[in-house]
Amino acid sequence: MTGAMPKQKTDINATDKPVLGMILKGYPRISETFISNEIHQLEQKGVRLRLFSMRRPRERFTHESVKKIQAPVDYLPHSLLLYFPILLYHNLLLFVKRPGNFKRAAKIALRRLLRNRRIATIKHLLQAGYLAHQLLPQSGVAHLHAHFAHSPTSVAMFASQLADLPFSFTAHAKDIYTSDSEQLREKVERAEFVVTCTEYNKRFLLETAHGGGTPVHRIYHGIDLQLFSNDIESRKKNGPPFTIVTVARITPKKGLATVYKALRLLCDQGVALRHILIGDGEDRGKILKLINELGLNDVTQWLGTQPHEVVLEHYRKADLFVLGCEIAKNGDRDGIPNVLMECMAMGVPVVATHVSAIPELVVDGKTGLLVPPGEPEKMARAMDRLLTDDDMRIQIIAAARKRIIEQFDNRTLIEDLAGHFRAAGL
Repeated sequence: MTGAMPKQKTDINATDKPVLGMILKGYPRISETFISNEIHQLEQKGVRLRLFSMRRPRERFTHESVKKIQAPVDYLPHSLLLYFPILLYHNLLLFVKRPGNFKRAAKIALRRLLRNRRIATIKHLLQAGYLAHQLLPQSGVAHLHAHFAHSPTSVAMFASQLADLPFSFTAHAKDIYTSDSEQLREKVERAEFVVTCTEYNKRFLLETAHGGGTPVHRIYHGIDLQLFSNDIESRKKNGPPFTIVTVARITPKKGLATVYKALRLLCDQGVALRHILIGDGEDRGKILKLINELGLNDVTQWLGTQPHEVVLEHYRKADLFVLGCEIAKNGDRDGIPNVLMECMAMGVPVVATHVSAIPELVVDGKTGLLVPPGEPEKMARAMDRLLTDDDMRIQIIAAARKRIIEQFDNRTLIEDLAGHFRAAGL
């Protein structure tokens, strides 16, 4: 056969307690700290998990929270071309054992294929067949849960049909707003329940489902407050020159062009500053070219992707955090970027935009400053205000920390999520 079968971890903590099978796009991923934190906290709440990842990690390092996770991890065959013989073998055996289940799943896949004309639909069906035949038997998995509403939930939906297991999923941001609405509606209808991280997302999902009977639960991601220093009272500005930080994937929805145009305006006004950009992405070349064209090379430092511990150290030295989120041409947008929560918890004032669910976290003039997307002049004024108006700065820092403690502590929020899994028999 072509290609080696992905390695499989053995569960050394076998008990009779039902297992939650979590399907992930990739694991571990440096940009998805919130998922590894959630997995670890669910384990602390007594939920047994087994992880099924559609991709192996791309980065050479990972966050400390991943090392605390006990759940075994299995990697699904990720390439239709490379692993087709393995995928076909397990799906043929599954068809012989459960012809009715397979025909029902194949019927759904055919309908979706005719709708979207994407070969990925076939891959997701075959990956689900591999999962149902090779990995789920004797695993103890009694419920499947996918993170992200696109491909992981497609695999979960097909595996649910093939293995007679209920499934649920967590919808985040891009996976909602760049998905075909009919495909998304079908997933919501077939799921036992749906979790999403903002009220903005919840309204959209309910509208997409046309008010169907599937419960949609809003549970904010939140952050682990124990990771963040509580030195709000003693925190002072370090500048000038002021240190301004942005942590983001370098993609259109992050609005980095607006950020750099605003920084150029501040420099032209005589504000002494340095800007740290942490992150990487498909627009890296475009943004680095813009930095050069705006003459900001001397005040900008691009660090690429960094471990969370390094990011936290830059927060500690920051005078301001800025993010220019906007809705991309393909509909992609953020929910509530976790980096905003982290900065607010650490006493770093934030400037962001009125986009998606960000106002659910950042209350303009109270816990941060918000400006319209794509307007560098207004962003520059907001940044200057938070750097120079000490009274406002002190009030916003304290109110932001208070808001995080009261509404975005993930030790509290995880109990809500664990409750839904317990209600599902886990």
